[in-house]
Amino acid sequence: MRLSATDVYAFQALGYLGTQELGRWVSSEEISDATGVHRPYLVRILAALTAKGVVKSKKGIGGGYALSRKPRLISLCEVVRAVDGPVAPLSCISLNWHEPCVEEDRCHARASVYTRMRDAMLAVLQEFSVEDLVTDARQGVSYGHCLGHLLKPNA
Repeated sequence: MRLSATDVYAFQALGYLGTQELGRWVSSEEISDATGVHRPYLVRILAALTAKGVVKSKKGIGGGYALSRKPRLISLCEVVRAVDGPVAPLSCISLNWHEPCVEEDRCHARASVYTRMRDAMLAVLQEFSVEDLVTDARQGVSYGHCLGHLLKPNA
């Protein structure tokens, strides 16, 4: 699994939203200004997070975005799945988007290596929550620097 720019931007936005008072609606402009995420891209990320119930939105005057639950109750696994889809490295071991493979019953790598990779990624992402991102947001940590460290295919 690799983090994507979308993951980094989602983490930054959710960390910021987590610093807000419960019940306060935050405009996309405010989130963009506070996080440095370009508003058009941010709105698409927030739409994906809203569609999966991580964030709630309210239209009109006084509307905006807010976390759907307390930050500690939103796992990073839920966030990554909302913006990227499956966490599993292959569809043949995906828990939610499984696609059978003709070699499934005989494949040693699937039964051992790939399944353990999936389980390890899920365990780590489940262990941490948006509350961990809030800690950074409160300290003024910007994940913008992470973008320069994203691994590219064939790197």
